[in-house]
Amino acid sequence: MSALRIVVAVKYVPDIQSDRGFVDGRVVRTSDDGTLNELDENAVEAALRLVEALGEEDRAASEVVVLTVGPADAEQALRKAYQLGADRAVRVTDDALAGADYFATAGAVAVAVATLAAERPVDLVLTGMAALDGLGSVVPTITSAALGWPAVGLVTAFELAQDASGAPVLRATRELDGATEQVEVPRPAVVSVTDHANDPRFPNFKLIMAARTKNVDVWSLAEVADAAGSLGLDVATLTTPRTRTLSAEPRPERPEPEIVVDKGEGGIALAEYLIRNELV
Repeated sequence: MSALRIVVAVKYVPDIQSDRGFVDGRVVRTSDDGTLNELDENAVEAALRLVEALGEEDRAASEVVVLTVGPADAEQALRKAYQLGADRAVRVTDDALAGADYFATAGAVAVAVATLAAERPVDLVLTGMAALDGLGSVVPTITSAALGWPAVGLVTAFELAQDASGAPVLRATRELDGATEQVEVPRPAVVSVTDHANDPRFPNFKLIMAARTKNVDVWSLAEVADAAGSLGLDVATLTTPRTRTLSAEPRPERPEPEIVVDKGEGGIALAEYLIRNELV
């Protein structure tokens, strides 16, 4: 197998243990509680393992590029990926992307991948199975549709190979409810891996130190328009949100529990509670 160029799309998300909030219909994202989406670490790990399995010469010529869409704080996710071993980081940011929905985010990822592919061919785009802030799991598929590449989701294992004619293909295993699928698609392709695909490595201390100062390429939509246009991708259309938040309210406080001291009639009290709340 020859050298590889793999793009891993990652997301900067609020810590899942932090309080969530909305302002003007947008999720509040602050630098003190944000992190690299945990499920994206599986995608980074998958990319690194593919490169590490190559021969020395091909490995040296390969590149793992991590890509995100977001404001300056999102660089923290990219630097975490640097700590894991990524070679290059790209952040797409633009005022037009503020509050981007799934469609606009996927469009921005697609045009950034197209820009990278114009520099040097991209063999594969990897993502995690979902972002833990929205759990939509649709960005990989929308990205593949914009690029015109095959998409394979919920992948637990895969390999890069060639078909009978020598064309590059990807063979993947998908674990679905009650079924296991084996699929083969041509490359380049967009693949989302599950958290069962691997066990992400811990950050390397040497890479942790280096990640602090490594360069992050920052691209505006205007800077990716030419490369995207050469592939027939219209940046304005792809990055325009198709949905909007009409309202958002805090989750209501949980009522104080009703404590019943069982003096022989606890079963009756429980049955009445279940009936009263239509739980039976």
